[in-house]
Amino acid sequence: MENKIRERILKNLEFNSRIDLHDLAIMLNITEAELANEIADMEKEKIICGYPTLINWDNTDKEQVTALIEVKVTPQRGIGFDMLAERISRFNEVTSVYLMSGGFDFMVLIEGKSMKEVAKFVFDKLSALDSVLSTATHFVLKKYKDHGVDLFDEKKDEREMVSA
Repeated sequence: MENKIRERILKNLEFNSRIDLHDLAIMLNITEAELANEIADMEKEKIICGYPTLINWDNTDKEQVTALIEVKVTPQRGIGFDMLAERISRFNEVTSVYLMSGGFDFMVLIEGKSMKEVAKFVFDKLSALDSVLSTATHFVLKKYKDHGVDLFDEKKDEREMVSA
């Protein structure tokens, strides 16, 4: 299938992974079978890697802290950063690991129940790795936009209507 169709499939699924395949096939002017086959192929090729649900945990009772941790490491000879990134990503607390340009090598996103739990993770697990030279932890205080979705609370207009 042509790349433009693949790109349109991906854009639609990225925006709404729950879109009805019948509706998407109509939008793309292809058959449902072609669409299903193309999605299956992209899953096999690891182009589509999952279908996560974006949850605004601030609107729930669950206490959760998100932290971004900058990590400076010494790359290992012959394998560079990949093996260490894989090792870091195996920790349950870690939600994302990115190789970065700039003053730090990795950006590690983690979630914990409290700032204390995040600090314990950094001290006991992350900083304890042989190749880790330094870390800098930043806590997310409030999310305004996540994965392209605005998380602003809808403001109610509480002014009274006055008629003359």
